[in-house]
Amino acid sequence: MPRPKTQDGLSKTQRYRAAQHHRGMKLLRVWVPDPHRPEFVREAARQAAILRGRAEETEALAFIDAAFAWPAR
Repeated sequence: MPRPKTQDGLSKTQRYRAAQHHRGMKLLRVWVPDPHRPEFVREAARQAAILRGRAEETEALAFIDAAFAWPAR
């Protein structure tokens, strides 16, 4: 089934992006490491082992605790 023609000739996605741009928003695409890949898991474990027990680890965990409100059980 063909899509109906629009008066402005734009697709729904194009119209949405134009509206977001008009609102002052910018489209941002970012490539990030895949946490499911074995290399990522190994590197994360390696870095965690380096930090384990150090002051930097304690500082980072304190920051995370302060920034994130854990739900009460």
